[in-house]
Amino acid sequence: MQDTEAFHGAKLALLTGGRLVSILRDNDPEIPYPDMWDLPGGGREGSESPEACVLRELKEELALSLDAADLLWKRQYVSDLDGKSTTWFFVAELPDLDINRIRLGDEGQAWRMLDVGRFLRMSNVVPMMQDRLGDYMTERVDA
Repeated sequence: MQDTEAFHGAKLALLTGGRLVSILRDNDPEIPYPDMWDLPGGGREGSESPEACVLRELKEELALSLDAADLLWKRQYVSDLDGKSTTWFFVAELPDLDINRIRLGDEGQAWRMLDVGRFLRMSNVVPMMQDRLGDYMTERVDA
């Protein structure tokens, strides 16, 4: 299923040198997966495309601007929260990412660069993010 018209939101695995940018979600019991490590991204606004959604969220959450051309892998998934809506997962690998430009926005407690392998094994990560990043890593190795 590759429907860019009907989707709920988008997430991005931003990789640089074997590490990825992760955000510690707010510790608010009213949100899904409180106080867990997550990836940049969020809900769709209006009629924006999946790419526009994830790039806007990245800018809002971490003050980073990327181009759609930087998004090298994408896949649509059925949401684990309701089993009906869909979300998009993107990957960008930027070996020259200047992490000194990262500034945490209004959401989240902190951001951190995490080793990809560690992120995939941690118990306090939003589970679907591990699965989706794992899909990319498997395809990357198999390619």
